[in-house]
Amino acid sequence: MDRDVEERLAHLERSVDDMSDTVARQDREIEKLQRRVEALIAREAERASEGTGGVVVGDERPPHY
Repeated sequence: MDRDVEERLAHLERSVDDMSDTVARQDREIEKLQRRVEALIAREAERASEGTGGVVVGDERPPHY
């Protein structure tokens, strides 16, 4: 009986370690993505303030055509 409990505990410990590694990796990825989004927002705000921030949607032609 003790051997079965030890095996289950070892399996649970491994699962917790794996999940912890996954959460840590995801946290790093989220931080990286947040920095990218912030950079894109800043860049787009700069373009908008310069008046060059037009966005073409789908098959829409820009106004100068």
